[in-house]
Formats: sequence, C-alpha cells, structure tokens
Amino acid sequence: MKFRRRMVLAGAGALAALAALTQWRALAASISGTPDSADAAVPDEHFEVVHTEAQWRALLTPAQFAVLREAATERPYSSPLNDEHRTGLFVCAGCNASLFSSHTKFDSHTGWPSFYAPLDHAIATHTDHSFHMTRTEVHCSRCGGHLGHVFDDGPQPTGLRYCMNGFAMKFMPQAG
Repeated sequence: MKFRRRMVLAGAGALAALAALTQWRALAASISGTPDSADAAVPDEHFEVVHTEAQWRALLTPAQFAVLREAATERPYSSPLNDEHRTGLFVCAGCNASLFSSHTKFDSHTGWPSFYAPLDHAIATHTDHSFHMTRTEVHCSRCGGHLGHVFDDGPQPTGLRYCMNGFAMKFMPQAG
C-alpha cells in the first residue's frame, strides 16, 4: 500500500511541476513580449483576417480565444463537434473560413474531432516544438488561428489524422 501511495504522490508532484512550468512559460513569454502562442508561432505569415488581441477577445468566447489565439488544447471528449455526424462543413470559429468537409471526418477514438483531409487551401502548417516534442501544428490559412495538429496515423486515402480542437471550429449543416 505504501508503494502505491508513493506512486500517486510522485505522479501528482510531477503533474504539479508540469503545470507550474507551463504557467511560468506563459508568464515569462508575456513579460518578454514574445508570447508562446499560435500568433507568435507563425510571425512570417500574412493573413487575410487580422484583429488586435482586444478585437479577438471581443469576437471569441474565452475557450475559443485560448485555443485559436493562444494554442491551448481543449480536454478530450469536451467538444460537441466530436459527436457531430450530420452532412456539412466545419468552419473556423475565428473567421468562418471553410476548413473540413464532414465527408472526411472519422472517429479516431482520441476525444477530438478528426479528419483525414482538409479542404483545398483551408489550412497551413508549421513545425511545433512545444512540450519537448516535434509535431506539425495546423492553423487556419485565413486568420492564422490554431486548430490542432496533424499526425501520420490516420485512415486511407491520406493516412493522415487532422486532430482538431472543437472550440476552434463551428459546424455548418448542409440542407439535404
């Protein structure tokens, strides 16, 4: 029983340290003027839709702002879009750009809406080195909003899994 309690305490300590590090990185970035966010991650790109931070905060819910503008990740299985199965389009919650067709959505069993292909010219990617790993971040090509990441463990025909945050998107059903 002691061993199990030690393991739980050690795990809790590790999680607390990770949370503190994450908060420290965000605080240090805001003080230095170089935010650790999606906006900072794609500084060389120019987007059709541009707003100030205050304008984005007025346009988006706090959860949407955290995901789209600060590259946060929602909890798995927290988005209603994960269970959306109607025919339609998934659009950017920041600028309403069409991103994914419902025809490319699949259940990845990860807890986030997943797609095997975006619509043409809908997204852009860059290398993300956060959390001591290398991933490919996906963002909206129109406003630069952080959408999620793409992995190479998806179904055919692409073999890709676009693992998207539901808060970053809205669903537009098609009349049928």
